[in-house]
Amino acid sequence: MLNDVLNWAGHGVLHADAWQLVLYTLVVTHITIVAVTVFLHRSQAHRALDLHPAVMHFFRLWLWLTTGMVTKEWVAIHRKHHARCETVDDPHSPVTRGISTVMLRGSELYRVESKNQETLAKFGHGTPDDWLERKVYSRFAWQGVGITLIANVLMFGAIGGTIWAVQMLWIPIWAAGVINGLGHWWGYRNYASRDNSRNVFPWGILIGGEELHNNHHTYPTSAKLSLKWWELDIGWAYIRLLSWFGLAEARKLPPHAKIGALRPHVDLALVQTVITNRYDLMARYAREIKRAMHAELLRAQAGIRSQGAGSRGQWAALRAARKLITRERETLDAKSLAVVDAAAQNSPVIDKLLHMREDLKTVWEHSSASAEQVRLHLQDWCQRAEQSGIAALQNMSLRLRSYQT
Repeated sequence: MLNDVLNWAGHGVLHADAWQLVLYTLVVTHITIVAVTVFLHRSQAHRALDLHPAVMHFFRLWLWLTTGMVTKEWVAIHRKHHARCETVDDPHSPVTRGISTVMLRGSELYRVESKNQETLAKFGHGTPDDWLERKVYSRFAWQGVGITLIANVLMFGAIGGTIWAVQMLWIPIWAAGVINGLGHWWGYRNYASRDNSRNVFPWGILIGGEELHNNHHTYPTSAKLSLKWWELDIGWAYIRLLSWFGLAEARKLPPHAKIGALRPHVDLALVQTVITNRYDLMARYAREIKRAMHAELLRAQAGIRSQGAGSRGQWAALRAARKLITRERETLDAKSLAVVDAAAQNSPVIDKLLHMREDLKTVWEHSSASAEQVRLHLQDWCQRAEQSGIAALQNMSLRLRSYQT
């Protein structure tokens, strides 16, 4: 009898091998990630897709059992993050709180904000509010993870407690730490969104596609996070699979820029198309600035050889700004702005490109202007760009006038 008890305590009722324990842990933690990215994030927080009620309830039940998170709290905190991004009111921005704070204390930041009733009231609307949510999931948050602990121990013995600990740490580490931390501190940017968001990795598998964080902040209401041909969003693959069975329907996807015949003039339809594709346009503008910067560096380098020290200062100013020149001004600190401005002072071409970029952004940033005023402004911008004599600006105007709906 005693041997049976000890045997059960050591191996549980399943007597699982080591590889089976690892496989089980990977599967259950991956399902949790899918529940967070598909249900909490894309469906609830951003309304990017509709899910069948049965699928929604499965995810709600699973999250109750494996995380103890309350849907309204998670959604409210995430919506506030977007609304107050990179400000002191952002619940978890490494820009204002420091990368180490968000990486190491991300779950603590979440708990503190979840107690903020103003946040829940302002940003938590539209989340489930049925009997189960009120009487079970929200009321008995820790009991769900307690059930999972008991189940793990029964199935696997003492090692089941370790598996449970991994499950409990999975979301705080990967979502609260890596995505909220690294996703706003390190990685590459496809688009100049008005924040410090980064794509941590182009293949979003481990964290369900959330690795593509800059893509998400650029198009937050899109059900699909991969935007380039080389990027992979496994969360979108699951959504497509659910859609195939009639269990999900994407409400919104990112716009796909279409290039057609050159339009002879700027009309209201082109204005709307440009606004829709503004992130694609500005990404291409950044590439044109980068090419122009490279040409200016080569020109300044040639000047050093022919004119000596007179061109050395110009080359140094341009070289110092080459990694900053494509970034939006509002994302730069005072020191970086000074470096960019010094480069502009040393190159009329770069100066013109930067000023024209800021002028182009007013097309979609000045909401008080009438449609006709915006059209005239865009038409004037195209004329000035094509008459500037700067190849980068001429290319941008031709690209802009070739956008199709």
